[in-house]
Amino acid sequence: MAEPVKVAADGGQQQHQQQQAFDDPRIPWAGKPGRADILCWAGIMLSGIFYWATLPFRASLVGTHPVFLVLLNGSTEGIVAAAAFARVGHGTLIVVLLAAIVGLMKFDPLFWWAGQLWGERIIALLGGRRNRGDKYMARVQRWGRKFTWPAVLVAQFLPIPTAIIYVIAGWAGMRLVTFIILDAIGTLMWAGTLAGLGYALGHHAVVVAKTISHYGLWISIGLVVLIVFFQVRSQRHMLRTANEARAASQAGAAQGADDAEAG
Repeated sequence: MAEPVKVAADGGQQQHQQQQAFDDPRIPWAGKPGRADILCWAGIMLSGIFYWATLPFRASLVGTHPVFLVLLNGSTEGIVAAAAFARVGHGTLIVVLLAAIVGLMKFDPLFWWAGQLWGERIIALLGGRRNRGDKYMARVQRWGRKFTWPAVLVAQFLPIPTAIIYVIAGWAGMRLVTFIILDAIGTLMWAGTLAGLGYALGHHAVVVAKTISHYGLWISIGLVVLIVFFQVRSQRHMLRTANEARAASQAGAAQGADDAEAG
């Protein structure tokens, strides 16, 4: 009767190892990913690639084609500059606001979907080392809509990544239509505030924007270097943490197999 127990133990260990192969702390799902997991994660990765691809053009476009810059990534400086250009007769505020809604919201539903798919895992992943995700999850569990609805409305104004708020909204069960409406209202409030500032500054902001564009290449190179440095450092920390967690899990699995054989 001992042999079947050993076989069962070996089979359980193999299943654990197969599960572990897909259970990477750097990805938000547990086990083998489905089609929705792959599509959503690919979309989020593409959004990051898009950000990196447009980053070198931010400084040069802010003083030459600010509306196009806003449409690309909804940048703060782009909205202010575009409104300032509108003040001196180049464009209109309506166009600036419409471009801002598209530029700021285009990837937001992806993070709402991520919250629907992966819940607490993606919140913890985006929360990082400060465990901000646990704090926000606790608030959602206590307050429900009293937290998620206002949070989505003012997400652009908060000093935390908007992606965390959008993921929490999806995890909390907010409907997509509700999310898009609240997100659009909040985005319009944020863009309107920035556009009002740019319109009030007028010619002075235009001069600053054109100066930035003049030195845009060097500014862009400096930004890219800084971001690459911090990104590489963050990735090294994540890899080290993942390796430590994997080693601990393997040690636990080996100990469990030894205990099963001894029994």
